[in-house]
Amino acid sequence: MNQTPRGLNRLLLAVIGLVLLATGVLALGLAAFPGLAGWWRRTTQGAGTAVENLLAATTLPGQRDSWLWIVLALLMLLVVLAMITWIAQQGKGRAGTLAADDVDDGGPGMVSLSGAAAEQALKAALAEREDILHVTVATYEYRGTPGLKVRVLPRKGVAPQDLAEDISAQVEALDLVLGRRIPVVVSIGASARSRLGRGDRVH
Repeated sequence: MNQTPRGLNRLLLAVIGLVLLATGVLALGLAAFPGLAGWWRRTTQGAGTAVENLLAATTLPGQRDSWLWIVLALLMLLVVLAMITWIAQQGKGRAGTLAADDVDDGGPGMVSLSGAAAEQALKAALAEREDILHVTVATYEYRGTPGLKVRVLPRKGVAPQDLAEDISAQVEALDLVLGRRIPVVVSIGASARSRLGRGDRVH
């Protein structure tokens, strides 16, 4: 339900993965094939010479260093700003208001329901169950519509379909209290604790 840029994240992970894979294959090839090591040495020497010639050609009269270093510094600054923007986009979509309506009494104003109220009510109702180890409830906004995301970790042996039905019943009760249907996403996960069983204890 959140607005994390999943497409961009997958693209970056794919690019980073391909770069690491190519680096690993190259390192393995250099260690396994002596002929490839000679080719790599010649290639790096040629690249180093080309870089030195480029730096010499872009050095202004009276200056010691090339102006390309300034361009490189600006590019690195842009990369840092882009990374900060990308990090800020992660997990976006959290909302503070779950529902809002105009006051129907002839006067100006609006009645709004904080998402925290619904989160605490639903979390308290589910936390009382002995077949649930952990529950989190959060309010998100997806395409302009606020809704709830419920994540539960059941104990070992709990049927997910039965648990989902019980959670649906709790959500319907919440809809009756709010007087409207709220979009809800239910995520039933598993953890090491849920696989241990009810009577097991970790020391």
